[in-house]
Amino acid sequence: MKITICDSCAKLGIFVAHTEVLGTNNGHGMLEDDLRLVEERFSSEDPERLKENPVVRAYRDFYWRIGIDPTKTRPAGEALRRRIERNGKLPRINDIVDAGNIASSSTLIPIGIYDIAKVKGEPSIVLSKGGEIFYPIGKDKPETLRPGIPIMIDEEKVMHIYPHRDSRITSVEESTRDVLIVGAGVPGVDKEIIKNAVEVTTSLILKLGGKQVHEVVIS
Repeated sequence: MKITICDSCAKLGIFVAHTEVLGTNNGHGMLEDDLRLVEERFSSEDPERLKENPVVRAYRDFYWRIGIDPTKTRPAGEALRRRIERNGKLPRINDIVDAGNIASSSTLIPIGIYDIAKVKGEPSIVLSKGGEIFYPIGKDKPETLRPGIPIMIDEEKVMHIYPHRDSRITSVEESTRDVLIVGAGVPGVDKEIIKNAVEVTTSLILKLGGKQVHEVVIS
């Protein structure tokens, strides 16, 4: 699968690393040891030191640039790390989603995982025209987007608001077998760091079975 990035988004410094895993077996509890390892690793870390981390700073700077206050809406990796530091635990959703959370909290890179069966055509990252409907995970009501927001879309719908919110329409469920894994890159974060985060996610998902279609691609 190819992900296209429009010129306007490329000028913002947006890039992604991605791959696909097909035929995996989703469920619950298969990655419990991996979850506990990352929880033990970061449970005693001072959360206030996170803002000194260069990766966290890069995502915070990008958030400010696109009109998001990162002190109110934390970048995904930072939010997960703070959750560990606050209560010692990551959420348990399902094995595939847990793999992304393990990788994101470990690397501080936002990881999106999408059910390929729900994706129409090949995704692209564009700026919203305004009026697009977005169905955020965890909320019942859809949102109508204003113009100029970086979004990932397929031929029919908004899959993701870049780089921090996924749509429930393409979200992973327990029945999901084939997944697209995407690491969200921003200026100031080396491409190899994004690629590594996707590789970490992929290696965890491969523990559940299935086959990786191709090496991680940077777009």
